Amino acid sequence: QVQLVESGGGLVQFGGSLRLSCAASGTVFRVDVMAWYRQTPGKQRELAASITSGGTTNYADSVKGRFTISRDNARNTVYLQMNSLKPEDTAVYYCNLVRWGDSYWGQGTQVTVSS
Repeated sequence: QVQLVESGGGLVQFGGSLRLSCAASGTVFRVDVMAWYRQTPGKQRELAASITSGGTTNYADSVKGRFTISRDNARNTVYLQMNSLKPEDTAVYYCNLVRWGDSYWGQGTQVTVSS
């Protein structure tokens, strides 16, 4: 079993920055992908950023140039550095991990950007 715990969410002003962290515990090995998704009520879940075990990153067009995903393999932790935040970035952000073809999710952390 894998447990994901997110932290770092909160309220930030327009144009500000936040850094989200997601620490994985349990049976964690052979991790293929770690990613950050975001979702607001009534909206579909959106992939914000992902990073493979080899370090390949992908970003949604809406966050490209503002968000940076990184990974600490020794600590099984993934980070999302969010800069130049906009009200449109307001959402619950979920950490996602793929291992052996199975997908695991964190509990989510709220990010609110004031206008």
